[in-house]
Amino acid sequence: MLLLKELPTSKSLEKFLARYPGTDIQAISDFVNLLRAGSDISIALDRMLAQHGLLQGRWWVLVLLLRQDDLTSSPSDLAEKAGVTKATMTGFIDGLEREKWVVRLPDPVDRRKFLIRLTEAGQQKLDEAIPDYNRKVSALMSALPESRRAELIASLRILAGNLDVMK
Repeated sequence: MLLLKELPTSKSLEKFLARYPGTDIQAISDFVNLLRAGSDISIALDRMLAQHGLLQGRWWVLVLLLRQDDLTSSPSDLAEKAGVTKATMTGFIDGLEREKWVVRLPDPVDRRKFLIRLTEAGQQKLDEAIPDYNRKVSALMSALPESRRAELIASLRILAGNLDVMK
């Protein structure tokens, strides 16, 4: 992922407008600021997880398994819920299996398939990382009062619901 380290200045946006008349430079500015904030938050999460020997992709797979009543899911369901390809999910699972944080089990319904289950070691890894995650996410989010957070989330949902315009 390419991160835009330097956000556009008002001067550069005016230059953009001169070349491309009709450009909504406020919308462009707001959009790149939103992208930048998302990138910065993702990088901060990566750094926090690295302190626990985790990568974001593996972290989310472990969390998705923890959400299941039986700590088990199919690779395709995990890929769907994580928003990644099946091939990418296979890579995550391979790494988690090497660490012994998950195990592959035969699917009792379809012998051609298998299921992924969170192991005790995987649960221990989460038990180690989740309290730190909870503290740090709470500290980050405390920068906004709950009413502003609710407005932010509502606004983000509206934007997410309008993504078809980007096709």
